[in-house]
Amino acid sequence: MVDRASLDGSSDASNDSGWLDVEPEEEYEAVVSLFDSQSFQTLDEMLGHCKQHHGFDFLANVRRLQLDFLGAVKLVNFIRRRVQQGQSLPDVISQSDLKDDVYLKPVLDNDAVLFSLDDVLEATDDLADAADEQTRALLARNKQLEAELEAIQSSFADYRLTVHQTLDQRWGNDNDLDSTPAVSSQAAAAEPNSDYYFESYATHDIHETMLKDKVRTDAYRDFIYENKHLFKGKVVLDIGCGTGILSMFCAKAGAAQVLAVDKSDIIDKARENVFNNGLSSVVTCLRGAIEDVTLPVDKVDIIVSEWMGYCLLYEAMLPSVLYARDKYLKSEGLLVPSSATLWIAPIEDQHYISDYVAYWRDVYGFDMKAMQEGVYDEVCIQTMPSASICGDAFPFKILDLRYTRKEDLVFTADWVSKLNRRVDDIDGFLIWFDMFFATSWNEQPPAPQTTPEVWRSNKRGNIAFTTGPYGTETHWRHGLLLAAPQASPPDLPHSCPMSGSIKFSVLEQNSRALMIDASWSSVGQERSQSWELK
Repeated sequence: MVDRASLDGSSDASNDSGWLDVEPEEEYEAVVSLFDSQSFQTLDEMLGHCKQHHGFDFLANVRRLQLDFLGAVKLVNFIRRRVQQGQSLPDVISQSDLKDDVYLKPVLDNDAVLFSLDDVLEATDDLADAADEQTRALLARNKQLEAELEAIQSSFADYRLTVHQTLDQRWGNDNDLDSTPAVSSQAAAAEPNSDYYFESYATHDIHETMLKDKVRTDAYRDFIYENKHLFKGKVVLDIGCGTGILSMFCAKAGAAQVLAVDKSDIIDKARENVFNNGLSSVVTCLRGAIEDVTLPVDKVDIIVSEWMGYCLLYEAMLPSVLYARDKYLKSEGLLVPSSATLWIAPIEDQHYISDYVAYWRDVYGFDMKAMQEGVYDEVCIQTMPSASICGDAFPFKILDLRYTRKEDLVFTADWVSKLNRRVDDIDGFLIWFDMFFATSWNEQPPAPQTTPEVWRSNKRGNIAFTTGPYGTETHWRHGLLLAAPQASPPDLPHSCPMSGSIKFSVLEQNSRALMIDASWSSVGQERSQSWELK
């Protein structure tokens, strides 16, 4: 303890009679606030008052400035002098503020604060030691975590290098691969030379295009959110999960477990997306084709997948969904979506023919018909106006996903139509599809002519959408089959009947591509043609 005589300037510790006081004088026990005239019985009470009412933490400043006993004395007197002179304290008190020895002289006579500083400093030292020990422990843990992170990053870098080298070797040997596949859902069918297909879905622009297709994404979201009772507590399998959007819809709807499967590198982004949205406890991301991965469950309650390609079956992803249905889906489990309808309609659009076909016969005076190569042999993926439709549309194929088999995806179907206006000739045909989402296994697919609007109105929770020319444009657009022109086309009157057949099959050199054959007859003339979609 500091000698009180040294602080109050008195060297006489006895009273006038020469007898020592039996009890200490009360004036030394009053602890006066540093900032006002209030007195307290203990130093702790006074310091608490300063912290609560004046926003000043004396002990924190002692620790911050690393003050010894004399430094603490200076701090007390510095504060009292500034208060006495009506001056405010600096925003942050520094060592330079306390360097003047004038602050060793007490501002208050018999200042009880100064007599108790030893105890305060001891407590501060104990706290500092504890803080130092905690800091050392945290620094050690931080160093350990940094080392672990560095090891993980190094391993990941090695992994990526290996993947890139493997893909470079594979692509270098597979020079006969088809061009980049059309934008649609990922396929999960495992087959030789399919790696390029899957890796094309690792690019962000494809997924951005699909996510921004509100017809597509809203349909899945609306079905899942409007039927949360179907998903609550269930195990869901998402095939070709892409960015994970459908899996996260299911998790938000209350699914107990969602298994998100994709063979493309996009699965890494899906895993990040799931983590960043706090859904890792529900959604498990698995890399690989559905035919190859090992699921952590024997059966699932629901299968969700956006498997549709151009003209519905391009990219051949549906067989993977059918495989998963047969292997993993519980009896009478839910398929999302549940059925699809393919449509065909004749078209006549002279503006399109002029702009995209005849145009090449006279380009600034030059014949560039070479640029027309393939125009009558390949399916054009275009968004065509409804005005180009010149006859009744016909639903030529319904796929009930409950019972569809892989072999059902190669088929020939008949169709009929009737022209709704007079045309000089048929320019070709348009292909599109409608998708339907049923709320139970037992719900039958819609009748052939059922529109998505009618389906939605039939039952609460039913969802459907069209990719056709009478609806909002989608990223699938339409499949345009341009008919080769005739030398002497017949005049086709209004209400002229047409009939024909259409065949979907797989290209021998590319099982993900389509071959579409069509034959048709009108006014006694029969014609046929084939188109590739690759």
